[in-house]
Amino acid sequence: MGTESGPHAATNQVMKRRQFVAGGAALLAAGSALRGSERSTAKYRVAVIGHTGRGNYGHGLDRVCQELPETQVVAVADAEPSGLASAVSRMGDVKGFADYRDMLAEIKPDLVMVAPRWLDQHHDMVVAAAEAGAKGIYLEKPMCRNLTEADEMVAACEKSGTKLAIAFQTRYSQKLPVVEKLIADGALGDLLEIRARGKEDSRGGGEDLWVLGTHMFNLIHHFAGPPQWCSASVYQDGHPVTAADVREGPEGIGPLAGDAVHAMFRLESGLTACFDSTRDAGGSPTRFGLQIFGTKGIVQMFNTGHIPDTYFLPDSSWSPGRSGVAWLPVTSAGVGEPEPLPNTGLHGGNILAVRDLIASIEADRQPLTSIYAARTATEMIAAVFESHRLARRVELPLTNRENPLTMLG
Repeated sequence: MGTESGPHAATNQVMKRRQFVAGGAALLAAGSALRGSERSTAKYRVAVIGHTGRGNYGHGLDRVCQELPETQVVAVADAEPSGLASAVSRMGDVKGFADYRDMLAEIKPDLVMVAPRWLDQHHDMVVAAAEAGAKGIYLEKPMCRNLTEADEMVAACEKSGTKLAIAFQTRYSQKLPVVEKLIADGALGDLLEIRARGKEDSRGGGEDLWVLGTHMFNLIHHFAGPPQWCSASVYQDGHPVTAADVREGPEGIGPLAGDAVHAMFRLESGLTACFDSTRDAGGSPTRFGLQIFGTKGIVQMFNTGHIPDTYFLPDSSWSPGRSGVAWLPVTSAGVGEPEPLPNTGLHGGNILAVRDLIASIEADRQPLTSIYAARTATEMIAAVFESHRLARRVELPLTNRENPLTMLG
């Protein structure tokens, strides 16, 4: 390829360098996961933390290590007695604890699965696991309730040397290197923008932003770099959210508001990215996903997991109705190729993620979805509410580390 010129040349050179590095890491991680534990014959002793009725065991985080020969589940903690009994039986009569702190102190596991979907306990569980000397933690998303908690989780893991990976399963998909290569090879031309939407079901708006937007923000961060600023607005029943609209959110989210969210971010690469969610506005099939727009075409990824629905439109007009250009499926084998891998959904992504976590421990590097990536996604969520609260663009990192909705006038 010749030398690039024009207003987007610098941006795309940065993007291409990032994609080659990130793509290589993703390919190595995927290959390692498919081969199994060729590099490690040691068993990693695993403890699982769940909480029946308060987040349960997430998207199958209690099942992941049972399928990995390099790991052995030795204990589970659940504060709900019947849930604990069920988990002990389900995991092969492992030792059960009512209090996860007692389990961590006695078992001293190598790996800890922090499984509850509800995020109000994530901070305490992660800090306790790090302080107990865990080598690695796999955490259900979202990370935590606010940036103060996120900062404390980061500090605890840094102090103990613990590696933490969060359950952003799509980041481990073997389709990502194919998309990265499309970008690096210039198939999309100069990149212009990224658009993402939540599921826009009954959770649309603020809850969708927290629960599903966190996946989209991780992918935006991956493809275009960390956010520099955010400009956003949040609405409830057609009016800008005020203190009167703030309520306690479900699943331990904390203060929450809004049935419509509209946000724009500027990324380090020079791209802008938008995230939108409106309650009960979802399409069928869902629009939940991410689109990358370039001067030569579009890539779109829908849903999350091991094999997300991914397509490429090689059309500079972005208008196949006018151009007659067809959307091409993107698989782990390439553009327009049959998919050779079974779609194992979120579970398959979890397996890839835990194997990458183990590889990160052995190589003393950060996991692909590290605690820092988790904090960035959380900060992007907080920035939406902070921009709305201040009615202006906000710079990131944010100065305010608390939930902005607690400060609405």
